[in-house]
Amino acid sequence: MEAWYAIHTKPRQEEVAAGQLGRRGVEVFLPRVTERRRGEPPRVRPFFPGYLFVRADLEAVGISALQWVPGVCRLVAFGGVPARVPEAAIALIRRQLAQIEAQGGFPRMRFRPGERVRVREGPLAGLEGIFEGPAGPAERVRILLRFLGECNRAVVPLDMLEGVAPRPHPPRRTRGKGRKIRWHVDTLHVTR
Repeated sequence: MEAWYAIHTKPRQEEVAAGQLGRRGVEVFLPRVTERRRGEPPRVRPFFPGYLFVRADLEAVGISALQWVPGVCRLVAFGGVPARVPEAAIALIRRQLAQIEAQGGFPRMRFRPGERVRVREGPLAGLEGIFEGPAGPAERVRILLRFLGECNRAVVPLDMLEGVAPRPHPPRRTRGKGRKIRWHVDTLHVTR
């Protein structure tokens, strides 16, 4: 009986794996989304990096026909049993992707992942964090906050964030291999 299954691919090999599986007659669904970045032309990228979906009858095709393909790591399985993906989940992903594309793709972000940001308003106002990326098709993004001694994820509207200047690096204290730097007004001495 045919069903949908998830396949884990090698890094950045989703297109290769999808092409190889398609040439073997397997129905492939590789969810893609248009991403817009500042200063760069729009590009299409996988929505689930490292994964794609196939529809197949495993008893007729065989698991090895799906796993031993260039670009494929393995068929996603739990306890050695290939995990079926419900038809409703595939339909939901297709609808969500259509909605994202109708809105012009993922919104252009003012920040890049890893940049320091500060929340300007709301209950988290004044807290600084690290920008992670979009949280979905809406104008909401994920950030990492250090709060009460722990790192926590928060989802906030993009317009509530502002950039924070990077912290300056402290001056070097060693020259490598533990050799301390002694700063003098007119000369620099290195001690061993």
